[in-house]
Amino acid sequence: MTERELTLQDYMAMLRRRWVLILVLAVVGAPLAYVVSRFLPDRYKSQTLVLVEQPSIPSDIVRSLDTADITQRLSSMQQQILSRSRLEPIIAQFGLYASEVNKVPMEDLVGRLQKGIEVTPILPMAETQTRQLPGFYVSVTLSNPRTAQQVCSAVTSMFIEENLRLRQQHSEDTTAFLVTQLAEAKANLDAQDTKLAAFKSRHLGDQPDQAQMNLNLLTNLTSQLDAATQALARAQQDKSYAESNLTQQIAAWQATQTGHNPETLEQQLAAMQTLLATLQARYTDDYPDVIKTKNDIASLRRQIAEADAKRVASEPAKGQKSTLEPMQIAQLRAQVRTLDSVIAEKAREQEQIKQQIKIYQDRVLSSPAVEQEFKELTRGYQTALDSYNELQKKRDASAMAADLERKQQGEQFRVLDPANLPDKPSFPNRPLFAAGGLAGGLALGLVIAFMLEMKDSSLKTERDVEFTLHLPVLAMIPELEPDNSDRTVEKQEPVLAEAGSNHVRSS
Repeated sequence: MTERELTLQDYMAMLRRRWVLILVLAVVGAPLAYVVSRFLPDRYKSQTLVLVEQPSIPSDIVRSLDTADITQRLSSMQQQILSRSRLEPIIAQFGLYASEVNKVPMEDLVGRLQKGIEVTPILPMAETQTRQLPGFYVSVTLSNPRTAQQVCSAVTSMFIEENLRLRQQHSEDTTAFLVTQLAEAKANLDAQDTKLAAFKSRHLGDQPDQAQMNLNLLTNLTSQLDAATQALARAQQDKSYAESNLTQQIAAWQATQTGHNPETLEQQLAAMQTLLATLQARYTDDYPDVIKTKNDIASLRRQIAEADAKRVASEPAKGQKSTLEPMQIAQLRAQVRTLDSVIAEKAREQEQIKQQIKIYQDRVLSSPAVEQEFKELTRGYQTALDSYNELQKKRDASAMAADLERKQQGEQFRVLDPANLPDKPSFPNRPLFAAGGLAGGLALGLVIAFMLEMKDSSLKTERDVEFTLHLPVLAMIPELEPDNSDRTVEKQEPVLAEAGSNHVRSS
């Protein structure tokens, strides 16, 4: 059988031959396992259900700072709570393993308690379409039901307190970090503000936003300079003309005082007419010098007429001479002094305008460099201001979130089902042990039956004969059962044919 392929019929035949052995082992295994379970110490399991409550304030109003996944946070808390530093006080508080404390190392006792504590997350329902953990179970398995209940309540309280502490600490640490960053950002903003103020005071009047104004002022100053230059030129011409008239008048007056024949009024009139012709060739009749020359010519003509009328009356006093300058000479001297003042004023005005033009030209020429420096300072100041405002918003939000956690209005754990007092042991489960013994005995019976069949070398079927002897079976002798009480069993013997001959023999 071990050398040929077994079929379903072969296995069924094995079962028919070995069913008693299999049944005996299965029947014996169930009570044996039950008896063994009676000798195992009872273990009681206390369990509590903890729900994860969402914040009472909507997240779009106050956003929580703890954005870590609740599953990861729960795993981290489990590692902390199930550490030796946390479990040793529980062992001492509830007197766990009192008979073994002085015999077994504390590490082993803590390890046993760790194995007895189980945290099982509750998976969210599929239709909710969310990964948020709705809650978790805390289970504690110990040999005493009351102690298991007490330890389960203590461990659950540790989870609730640890969650509250971690969230508050995270909020406070975040707020403290943002306060530090905000102070640094404010110092940076103040430094940028100082640089910008120094730049404005250093470039007062030539800042980028004043470039167009400087161009307009420069254009106006250029126009004023042209007007001042023209006024200065006119004043200088008027002075030259007044000085020429003054020289002529003084010469004529001095000649009369020394007794020489003075220049006649007719000659002065002729000179004035020549000067008028020259001025009219260059200027229009409305020009001040042309009008003045015309007035002087009219005045000379009146003087000539008066001189002719007074010549006769002045003959008796011919020997007397005047020592005072005539009124006309005094007027010309006053006119020259006035023109000197006008020329000096116009020259000063022209120089002031030139200096102002130079200042505004320098501002216009330096405007691109100043604008580039201003842009760099403004960019740095704006960046610092944006960073400061952003950190201030985050600091305020963090402070609100920390206050939310302190008032326990954020996400928190709430006990839905307190730890129960188990009324029967969760281990060993004796019916389950009996079922396991039954299944074990059945499996053992099948294995032993199969091994016995593999070691059995007898020929039981036609296939065994053909496979072993390599001869075909010609006929089968049926088993005859006589009617007497001492009936003998005659086995069915196949009739075989030897290959290559007609000889028939019994196998």
